[in-house]
Amino acid sequence: MDEEEKDLIRSTVNDEWIEVGDIDKQKKQAREYAEATVRKDKRMNIRISERDLRNLKKRALEERIPYQTMVSMILHKYLSGRYAERPPQES
Repeated sequence: MDEEEKDLIRSTVNDEWIEVGDIDKQKKQAREYAEATVRKDKRMNIRISERDLRNLKKRALEERIPYQTMVSMILHKYLSGRYAERPPQES
């Protein structure tokens, strides 16, 4: 077992999981995110700083998704009004 699997087992044994409210809404939201991520019918080129790109790739690696997919997800969440900022992580 890898470390992530061990953490999952530990968290269930320690009863750290919480029930998700309105599971149908959560499923619908996850489905929308997945569809928006998969459906790529237009191309866009942008210029960003090397530092931002490096941090974007680092964050995407932590989430285990391609960085282009992360950009698409962030834009989708922002434009649909579901983007919520979180405090910056310490470097």
